[in-house]
Amino acid sequence: MEEQTVGEYKQVIEACKDIFLKKTQDYGTAWRVLRLPSITDQIFIKAQRIRSIQEKGTQKVNDDISGEFIGIINYCVIALIQMNLTENDPMEMEVGSLEPLYDKHVNNTMQLLMDKNHDYGEAWRDMRVGSITDIILMKLFRVKQIEDNAGKTIISEGIDANYMDMINYAVFCMILMKERK
Repeated sequence: MEEQTVGEYKQVIEACKDIFLKKTQDYGTAWRVLRLPSITDQIFIKAQRIRSIQEKGTQKVNDDISGEFIGIINYCVIALIQMNLTENDPMEMEVGSLEPLYDKHVNNTMQLLMDKNHDYGEAWRDMRVGSITDIILMKLFRVKQIEDNAGKTIISEGIDANYMDMINYAVFCMILMKERK
């Protein structure tokens, strides 16, 4: 099962990365102006739209749910990249310099997935996409609380770990939606 998961994971991430790189060519790195709470709110909007569509069973805007999960993944990667950049880093960054940063954060996140899958036995495969959406929203509320506490936690994992979990949960949803078509 591990090989299957790695293959499916990489397939989803390649699609996300392709969109990220193309949008960077279209828009540049305009996202550099966003503070971390603004990125969190962008992710929240996407997760909330997914939940709304799941609950209503219909949608009026044609953008599909999988596109929103891709947006969650890419905004989480943007947040992880942004967390490691400083004000001294350029506002406009070349696609070629961003790609290795994207890969680094995605590879670290995939390793986290593999470690957790080892312990949990891929329990996510038996979950509902709606439940995973709820978990993403819960993680977002956690991140907002940590941001409101100036990034400090007493015992809990930090913001970066929550972004990584959200990437993995969104990848799970993409895999499950493809399997259950």
